[in-house]
Amino acid sequence: MLLRLSYLFLFIGLVSSLRAQDANGVYSHVDVKPAPIRTLRPEYPYQLKRDGVEGIVAVTFIIDEHGNVVDPEVKKSSNDGFNQSAVKAIAQWKFRPAKVGGKPVKCRVTVPIRFNLDE
Repeated sequence: MLLRLSYLFLFIGLVSSLRAQDANGVYSHVDVKPAPIRTLRPEYPYQLKRDGVEGIVAVTFIIDEHGNVVDPEVKKSSNDGFNQSAVKAIAQWKFRPAKVGGKPVKCRVTVPIRFNLDE
């Protein structure tokens, strides 16, 4: 009986892991979250800086099994003038990949990029 329960829990764990990834093998829930290794601050658009405009851009992207950024896209933005700079910077970031069951996997993340005049 105990052995059967063990197999049941193993099966449930496998099924829940399978449900955590989409059709492209991208996980939404992972055991170990990705960690940044290298980040690049985005360039503040000249005209927005000159005009004293601050803002925030939420960028969604996939971190692949090697820690590379794939398909960055703007999810939400306070000012479209910041979008290109935010996406260009994030495309150059590098991560320690996420893990499921001890193996590196692709995962989707959203990162807010703030444009502050004080920085």
